[in-house]
Amino acid sequence: MQSTEQIQLLKLLLARLERVSVDSYWAHRASGVRGALLRASEMIEAGQAVDESALERLMDKGFQILERAAQERSR
Repeated sequence: MQSTEQIQLLKLLLARLERVSVDSYWAHRASGVRGALLRASEMIEAGQAVDESALERLMDKGFQILERAAQERSR
């Protein structure tokens, strides 16, 4: 079961991925990861089981995309 902290982090990550500029190279990837994270979030809210390791990998991928989008923007 996911902790409250992990759920809050997931919601924050979803909000940040939504804000990746559409002009960014990373926008398409952000959209895909965000969609998968949204499905996982919906499952959690519905009380369904979510694969912890898959969720963690998705969240890591989301943070990597945010980092790269920020690097791209600062150039």
